[in-house]
Amino acid sequence: MENRHLYRAKRINNGRWVYGLPSYDKDGEIREIEAYEDTDVEFYAVDPSTICQCTAMPDKNSKLIFENDIVIKHNDDDKEPYLIRWSENYAAWELAQCGCAMYGFFDVDFGEIEVIGNAIDNPELLEV
Repeated sequence: MENRHLYRAKRINNGRWVYGLPSYDKDGEIREIEAYEDTDVEFYAVDPSTICQCTAMPDKNSKLIFENDIVIKHNDDDKEPYLIRWSENYAAWELAQCGCAMYGFFDVDFGEIEVIGNAIDNPELLEV
């Protein structure tokens, strides 16, 4: 499975993250994640508000970066957090800082950023 097609979401039954391919219902909404475990395929019902797409880019620790991840840039003196989100205006992933400063992925040195959490589990990390 290619990383750019990978999604994650929280399972409805236990609140744990599951990673895999999106499974769309007849209305075109993602309601399940199709996860590959060894040779088996499992479908898990997920909370639609927690669905995050993989950017296909790794951070400095080789951890894949997902939508709604919170990252810091190690080349910044202030180490302020940035939120990973999709920009409809630029049709690209961006780093958003407190709703104002934005950087497109083309401006980022991935060897300098690190995932420190996500906005779903750790919203307090965005409070500056």
